[in-house]
Amino acid sequence: MQFTEGPVGKTLFLFTLPTLASSILQSLNASINAAWVGRLLGERALSASANANALLFFLFSTTFGLGMAATVLVGQSLGARDMETAKRTIGTGFAFFALVSLVVATLGIAFAPQVLTLMHTPPDALPLASSYLRVIFIALPGMVLYMFVIMALRGAGDAKTPAVSFLVAAVLDCVLNPLLIRGVGPIPAFGIAGSALSTAIAQWTGVLGVIVWMYKSKHFLRFARGEGHYLRVDRRILRTLIVKGVPMGLSIAVMSSSMIVIISLVNRFGSHVTAAYGACFQLWNYIQMPAIAVGTAVSSMAAQNVGAKRWDRVSLIARAGIVFNVILTSVLVVLVSVMSHTAFALFLGSDSDALPIAQHINAMVSWSFVMLGISFVLSSVVRATGAVGVPLAILFVALWVVRIPFAYALAPTFQAEAIWWSFPLGSVVSLLLSILYYRFGNWREARMLDRGRGPVDGEAAAVEPAG
Repeated sequence: MQFTEGPVGKTLFLFTLPTLASSILQSLNASINAAWVGRLLGERALSASANANALLFFLFSTTFGLGMAATVLVGQSLGARDMETAKRTIGTGFAFFALVSLVVATLGIAFAPQVLTLMHTPPDALPLASSYLRVIFIALPGMVLYMFVIMALRGAGDAKTPAVSFLVAAVLDCVLNPLLIRGVGPIPAFGIAGSALSTAIAQWTGVLGVIVWMYKSKHFLRFARGEGHYLRVDRRILRTLIVKGVPMGLSIAVMSSSMIVIISLVNRFGSHVTAAYGACFQLWNYIQMPAIAVGTAVSSMAAQNVGAKRWDRVSLIARAGIVFNVILTSVLVVLVSVMSHTAFALFLGSDSDALPIAQHINAMVSWSFVMLGISFVLSSVVRATGAVGVPLAILFVALWVVRIPFAYALAPTFQAEAIWWSFPLGSVVSLLLSILYYRFGNWREARMLDRGRGPVDGEAAAVEPAG
């Protein structure tokens, strides 16, 4: 999809919908798989998979930033009609991720029990977790390459193919999960390893399916005959992906580590409060999905227009992204608030003492995600130029300088209320700082790749607009 021409609002809306659908599919896939493990194998197996998945999330967070950087660089290159750099970026990223993921997978298979022991995995769950994790490491290269290819396609303006691909992979994973856990007909029962095996099959099917589709459809980003040299790592591009991608990846680490600290503070107020907060957190994951989807779409659209030097359209994209985020997130907040008793009863039970606590927490916190979403959209626009340091700093200030110290300082006086108030306070700070930087910062002068020295390793080739 070409983002440098045509109506901004309509294009952003059509690009956001399949991106949002992809996020929902991934979350539902994970939830359904966890339900299969818990129901068919019990709590010990569920604990084992949770420990293994925590490690998997950490590994993904370290590679996600580089994938985002590649998305932006591909988008900028296509906006500048520089097909050479776009293909070199994809080839460098694919080769780098393939090599690194294979090394990590090999080490993971060999040392899975030792790693899980360092994570203080419960002894009774350790054998199951080791079995599950070893198979997950077999899936790791497929997962990483799948993520990278999907993000590259989004950078090129294609959100439909990732959504369709995620649907196929999710259905395959959910169907194979119980069959491989329990066994059926000639298929033996693999136990918890079967759940990991179904994920491996789905992920490898996903990445291979997308690659085959790119060649069948003659996608303009495919490597045609004689273009195998693009799979060599270009050191200049790799350096850019690392320098720009690491701060993007660190944003995930900043958020996840802050939530660990917050939950440790919540735990001080008893199991009912912790259960209520846990139920809220499950629903907040869905409330935040529109902001993530809009931010992803905005970043891809803005990157192409930055490459084309269409700064007028970059401003329009930012405004449209804010409007869509406010509308979509507000609708979800209202729905959850109106149906709060029913929604929280799904997790806590209708007669749980934690249910009214969850309703109170949600009433105080949920609206802050509208402000946080606006901040996320503005940061996505800023990152599309290559300015990655300040958005990371804003996130760190909002969470680690404002939210966490506020909650800890006032908790002795106001008890758990201090924690709930820290959420909107942190969101307000993030919003204000993001607006100030967007309005007065020098982010428009940032660059992903210095093009002043000419094309990366050869002459730039013109790229035709994608349909």
